[in-house]
Amino acid sequence: MKIRIPIIPKDRAFKKRLREELMKGNPYASHWVDAVIRTAYSIMESWRKRYLRGRARKVKPRIRRRFARCKTTLMKIDYQAKTIRITLKQGEYLSISWKSTWFEHRVRGWAVGEAIIFDDRVVIPFKNSEEIYVRRVIGWDSNELSLDGYEPSIGFIHVDLKPLQSMKITYERKKTIAQRKGRRELYEKYVRREKNREKDFINKPSAGLRRLLPNTIHVFEDLDKEDMVSRKKRAKKRRKRSYRTPWKRIHKRMSEVTLTASVDPRNTSRESQDVGTLWRPKRGRSLNALDAD
Repeated sequence: MKIRIPIIPKDRAFKKRLREELMKGNPYASHWVDAVIRTAYSIMESWRKRYLRGRARKVKPRIRRRFARCKTTLMKIDYQAKTIRITLKQGEYLSISWKSTWFEHRVRGWAVGEAIIFDDRVVIPFKNSEEIYVRRVIGWDSNELSLDGYEPSIGFIHVDLKPLQSMKITYERKKTIAQRKGRRELYEKYVRREKNREKDFINKPSAGLRRLLPNTIHVFEDLDKEDMVSRKKRAKKRRKRSYRTPWKRIHKRMSEVTLTASVDPRNTSRESQDVGTLWRPKRGRSLNALDAD
């Protein structure tokens, strides 16, 4: 199959012309234009990679929510007063304080990261440079109804995902009824509730595993969910079950609270924990033949 490979211009002359064009009539500081160009290139590069892998359509990527990133070098951070000042334009600043907030004690001694400004809020990430001594590494098998892990000193660990599947099936029925009745507000209400309950469900096992297994690297399978829900490759019932299990969100939440890594999912269910060899099942042989061996 022949496809046209999109080319993103990166030469200095093009970037200079682009910057000059965006600077015309720009009331804000010049560093915001540089941030916009940097973010746009990042989005286009991500779209290009997904398009070449067949995971994105040949459609210009669009941003659903407006946002702007600000480098830490362009922010005045006062760790004593716990305030941040960001220059919007000459003589106009944006001041943010995390003093007396609910997370103040959690980020004590942490460094402020790159700020992200939305229309209705400002997101300030914090970075922790604390060294962690890794005690163990545990591998997780991501299944439709469970997360199954194994660590030699502990054994097998089972995280049941059946309540999550049941909750999503319930809300699927409620949303279907709301759609049939044409009640859009009720449908959106169920969407928000389902999202919040899914988030709450994921947060609980993530926090529990962090307390149960401190200083541990959790290794997850890098699953391709788009392939699992493909109409050409999977049956309808199998696609629905795969769609309900949010593996990516579980893995992402775990990466926010502890150390994680990802591996290729091929042969992970048949690989030996000790020497890395593969277990090859003997197929097509009778039980008597196996006993004779």
